Amino acid sequence: MRDHPDADDTPRPDVWTGRATNRVQWLLALVGAACMALGIELAVDSAWGSGIAPLVMSVVGCIAAGLLVLFGTLAFVHVDLKLDKECVEVRCGHMGLPRRRIPLSHVAGADFTALVTPRHWGGWGYRWRPEKGTAVVVRRGEGIVLRLWDGHTFTVTVDNAETAVRVIRDRLRTIKPGTAA
Repeated sequence: MRDHPDADDTPRPDVWTGRATNRVQWLLALVGAACMALGIELAVDSAWGSGIAPLVMSVVGCIAAGLLVLFGTLAFVHVDLKLDKECVEVRCGHMGLPRRRIPLSHVAGADFTALVTPRHWGGWGYRWRPEKGTAVVVRRGEGIVLRLWDGHTFTVTVDNAETAVRVIRDRLRTIKPGTAA
């Protein structure tokens, strides 16, 4: 475990926020933009002599692949975690989508994990695995694991995860399961 500036006896803020960022995703977004640029270049400067159908298929294919890669990667460039007195809210990317809001009354416990990797979850992004639960993985590193009362788990990669776990545990002491905060 890493040492963080927060000591166990310091008062917690009303709203705790955390974030994790993956700069490698920007490179993938550039690949998507390059695919789109290729599709546009093919549409504008077409010197194809084999007919219109292959040209249209190439243009549409390049633009569609570019859009999928571009928006698929930009959605998971970073994750924001907000913890207030009522819930844990996770938002991905610049638009905040996908988003998940988990009331603290649904959380049975929180654990720190020193290493969450995309390899363990099958890649970056919003992931679900039957044997492991659900996760938002944007980079390799520390994260939190929320144990929910329904038996599921929710894992999030976030910087300063140890502090997040301490704040969640403090808040859980005042909440009864299944009740509104």
